[in-house]
Amino acid sequence: MKLVINTCYGGFELSDKAEKMLGGEDAYELERDDPKLVEVVETLGKKAYNTDVSKLSVVEIPDDATDYEINEYDGYESIIYVVDGKIHHA
Repeated sequence: MKLVINTCYGGFELSDKAEKMLGGEDAYELERDDPKLVEVVETLGKKAYNTDVSKLSVVEIPDDATDYEINEYDGYESIIYVVDGKIHHA
């Protein structure tokens, strides 16, 4: 499973170009594993964000993860997920 997270301090923010590629959908209402959001970030790379406070990355976790949570500190995000009852970090 692929997820979009912000990997720098600041916050999750998309560029205007990325928002247009989403066809007017509000990116902040999409789940981070939404295939359209993942595709936009993978396609645009650095052009998916255009601020000093965001650096969007696609992180992959195992498909058999039973749960995941986005852990955030001052805008910097990481993933905590569960596989076979064990907690992992990405």
